[in-house]
Amino acid sequence: MESFWLCFVPLFIAVDPLGILPLFMALTQDLSLEKLRQVAIQSVFTALVVSLLFLLGGTYILRLLGLTVADFMVSGGLLLLIMSVVDLISVEKKKKRVEASDIGPVPLGVPIIAGPALLTTSLLLMNEYGFWPTAIGVALNVLLAGLVFWFARSVYRILGKNGARTISKLSSLLLAAISVMIIRKGIMSYFN
Repeated sequence: MESFWLCFVPLFIAVDPLGILPLFMALTQDLSLEKLRQVAIQSVFTALVVSLLFLLGGTYILRLLGLTVADFMVSGGLLLLIMSVVDLISVEKKKKRVEASDIGPVPLGVPIIAGPALLTTSLLLMNEYGFWPTAIGVALNVLLAGLVFWFARSVYRILGKNGARTISKLSSLLLAAISVMIIRKGIMSYFN
């Protein structure tokens, strides 16, 4: 059970469902409630399939390229650190211009939910805690993002723009700390 929570929390921070809520709201503001919920289902399904496939094949791809887990830990940790720092200093998440009918799979499913943060974090956690705790953590966090999207208008009304932004910045700060830990463990594994 402990390994599940050690996977769930960093993945929750990587997915950042409340942090991406303002972006979801901006992309779906002109949609009816029925269409908004269809988009939520499409985005969750796409993110779940992509992230679980990456979890299954990511290690094989690393081996095929001749990379070690330590290499991936250092590079993935650096990527997460850069992403979290950029998010910390940016005023607002970038809004993508897309057609309303296409936003479920792309950009919401990939790369907003199943983006570099989720994919990198999940692969690193799988190498440390195993496939099942990580896969369950990924699935629950993607479904949690879908739940936030499903009730997006109500959640956004409660939190407001500033509340969602504050939670997003706090998540980015925690992701920065986790990325430093990943880099440290990667460097230490070179010496072991």
